[in-house]
Amino acid sequence: MPEDVFPFGPHAEIVLRKRYLARDENDALAESPAQMLERVAVAVALAEEAHGQNREEWARRFLGLMGEGLFLPNSPALMNAGRPLGQLSACFVLPVEDSLDSIFEAVKNTALIHKSGGGTGFSFSQLRPAGDVVASTGGVSSGPVSFMRVFDVATEAIKQGGTRRGANMGLLSASHPDIMTFVRAKERPDRLCNFNLSVMIDSAFLEAVAAGGQWALRNPRDNRIVRQVAAGELWDLIVKQAHASGEPGLVFFEPINRANPTPILGVIQATNPCGEQPLLPYESCTLGSLALPRFARGGAVDYPALEEAAALAVRFLDDCIEVNRFPLPQVALATRLTRKVGLGVMGFADLLLDLGVSYDSDRAVELGGEIMARISAAARAASARLGKERGNFPAFPNSRLRQAGHTRMRNATVTTIAPTGSLSLLMGCSSGIEPHFALCYSRRVLDGEELVEINPRFIKRLAELGLDSPANLQALRQGGMASAIAGLPADEARLFATAHEIPPRRHLEIQAAFQAHTDNGVSKTVNLPSSAPVEAVDQVFRQAAAWGLKGVTVFRHGSRGRQVLELAPLPGREPESLPQAGANRCPRCGGQLATDGGCRTCYFCGASGCE
Repeated sequence: MPEDVFPFGPHAEIVLRKRYLARDENDALAESPAQMLERVAVAVALAEEAHGQNREEWARRFLGLMGEGLFLPNSPALMNAGRPLGQLSACFVLPVEDSLDSIFEAVKNTALIHKSGGGTGFSFSQLRPAGDVVASTGGVSSGPVSFMRVFDVATEAIKQGGTRRGANMGLLSASHPDIMTFVRAKERPDRLCNFNLSVMIDSAFLEAVAAGGQWALRNPRDNRIVRQVAAGELWDLIVKQAHASGEPGLVFFEPINRANPTPILGVIQATNPCGEQPLLPYESCTLGSLALPRFARGGAVDYPALEEAAALAVRFLDDCIEVNRFPLPQVALATRLTRKVGLGVMGFADLLLDLGVSYDSDRAVELGGEIMARISAAARAASARLGKERGNFPAFPNSRLRQAGHTRMRNATVTTIAPTGSLSLLMGCSSGIEPHFALCYSRRVLDGEELVEINPRFIKRLAELGLDSPANLQALRQGGMASAIAGLPADEARLFATAHEIPPRRHLEIQAAFQAHTDNGVSKTVNLPSSAPVEAVDQVFRQAAAWGLKGVTVFRHGSRGRQVLELAPLPGREPESLPQAGANRCPRCGGQLATDGGCRTCYFCGASGCE
C-alpha cells in the first residue's frame, strides 16, 4: 500500500509507534504503518484459504478496506494478527462462582487474557455476601467486593501484551445483600482502579422503585431473603454515587436477555469492560468499526458504499474467529459455538458536521437510526451468505435467529457500538457516536507546558465565514464553545454544539436510535455539566430504563477530580501551534488517560475505551 494513500489521522504516528507497530528483538520498529495493515490483512485472509478461497485476493480486499480508511478492527487484531501472540479479540466474560477454586481460577484466567490484550467482564452476583458462614471452614465470607480487590491487584500487576493496561467490568445484581457496599466501592479514587462498575437491575426492582416499595436482598447461596430495604433508598444511593463519580452505571437485565440470541446456552449476566458487549461465560468477541466520515459524498451518506464496506467487514471479523489464537480452550469453545462479531461505527459527530446536521436535532436521531439500520441489514445479509458458504454457527439450530425464520447464519450477533477511543485517534475522527467534547481546549503535558487544540472543521468554517480573527480565536480558547465567537450565526453555533450544550435527553435519543438496530450494546456517555444536580442523573437513568436501553452511563464534568485539560485563556497562543496527541491522551478531549475505572478512562470527559 503506497504511503501517499495512508489512511491515518494527523495524531496517529506517536500512538502507532508506542502501541501497534511490530518491533524487533532490540525493540526497534520493524514495520511501517502501511506494513502493519498489510500484516493484518494477510494474517486474517489465511482463513479464506482454509475455505477454498484465494488468500491473496481476499488479503487485497481487506487491505483496501483498511487502507482506504473505511474500517479498522479492534486494537488486539491490529497489534497481534500475523505475530506470535495471534490473539485478536478485545472482549471477554469469565464466570465467577461461589468457591475459592472458581474465584482464583478466574483470577488466573484474567491474567492470561489481559496478557493477550483483552479486557474482561465479571458478574460477582453468585458470591455469598460478607459475613455469611463458610461451612467447610467455619469461618465467614469476606464478600464480593473484597474478592474484586484481588482481581484489581492482579490486573495492576499485568501489562496487556506490553501495550495495553488491564481493564475489567464488575457487575453485581441489585438484589445482592452487599449491593450497598458495591455501589460505594469507588468512593475513594484509589480503590478498584482497574474496574468499571455497573449494577444489574431488572424490571422488578424498577417497579419497586416506582411504587415506593420494599426490595428483598437475597443470599445467592440459598436464595434466602437476608433483609428488606426501601427500593427508593437503594436507587437514590446509586444515583448519588453516579453523580459524584460517574459510577456505577446501570445494566438492564431484560433488554439484554431479550436480545440474547442463544438463551438455551444460558442467561447473560455480564458485559465487557465498557459495557457494550454482553457475553455468556467464556465467550469473546472481536469488534471493528466503520469510519463514517469516509462515506460522506456530496452532502449525503453514500449508502451503497457503506453497505458494501459493512459486508466486507463482517467477513473480515468472521475470518478473525478462524485464525484467532484464543488464550483459553474454554474461550475457544464458547466463542466458536456462537461466532459473535461486533461491527460498529466511529466519527458520527464528524459526519454530522460534514452533512450540516446538528447533533442536537431530530434529523441527527433519524440519521443515526438510518445509518445503523443500513449497516445492520448489510451485516446480517453478509452473515447469512457466509452461513450458506461455510456453515451456520453451531448453536444456530436452537437459536432465536432460527426461530425467527432464518435458515442460514454464520454469526449469532453482527453489530456492536464500541467507544473507539484509540481507533478514532488513529483515524483522526470523533469517538464512536459521541458528540465533540469541546472545540478548543488546552492540555497540560508531562513537563507542565500547556498546548492548544482546535477542532479543524470549526477552524475551517470560521475562515469561510471570515470570523477567524485573533479576538475570536482568543475567545474560543477561553470558552471552548462556538457560542464564544462574536458574530457567529445561531444556526452555526447549534451545528457545532458540544457535549455539555446537548440536552441529556438528546444524548439518550441518539443512543436509542443506534440501539434499535444493534444486536449487542451501545457505548455512550451522557455528559453533564459540573453544575448538574443529582436529579439530572435520576432523570437520565429513568429515561434509559423507560426506553429499553441495555445500559447507561453518566459523567458529570470534573466529578473524578483530577483534570489536566482546561478551557482557559492562553495569551499569545495561535492556532497553528497545535500539539501532537500523546499516546496517553484522550482522543475525544485531549485529557489525561488513566486506568482508573478500567479501560483507559479520561478524568476530564469520562470517555472510556478498550477497543
